[in-house]
Amino acid sequence: LISGQSGEPHQPGQGMTSIFMTSVTDIGGSIQFAIAPIFLLVGTGSVLNVVTTRLGRVIDRARILETLIEQGEEATLEARHRQDLIALDKRMRHCNRAVLFCTLAIVLICVLVGFVFVADLLSIPAGALVALLFLAVVSSLIIGLVSFLMEVSIATSVLRVRNEILVRGQGRD
Repeated sequence: LISGQSGEPHQPGQGMTSIFMTSVTDIGGSIQFAIAPIFLLVGTGSVLNVVTTRLGRVIDRARILETLIEQGEEATLEARHRQDLIALDKRMRHCNRAVLFCTLAIVLICVLVGFVFVADLLSIPAGALVALLFLAVVSSLIIGLVSFLMEVSIATSVLRVRNEILVRGQGRD
């Protein structure tokens, strides 16, 4: 239940009149109450930064491999690069999904902050709607993080040092 600082429920007809009669202290309390989800916003923004950086690197690597294949390579090397491109394509799809859902979570957090502030300022009981918005934020964030986890999983599963390089390097020790 979101109500005014006095804890009293919203009374019909009280809405806009109460804004002009609200003290600076009460508005400060409303701002503090609405700002709590900002910490979630900062964390989600940090995850989004990591995901977009990884997406940029995947795209750059895919472009390099495409160029090498188009220029013509020996069959073994081309086959290896095509396999790498398949993995990079999967990684791109997961990164794009993670970006989409993390961005959606950020937008929903902003809507939540604005709504909580206005509802508290106007003494509108809106606990159920705030809970639903928060559930939507967390759901979007979970989908984004699972997509990110899938991208990392693909990246680590294809990360390997080719055996011929390891064998070649043993003779130098």
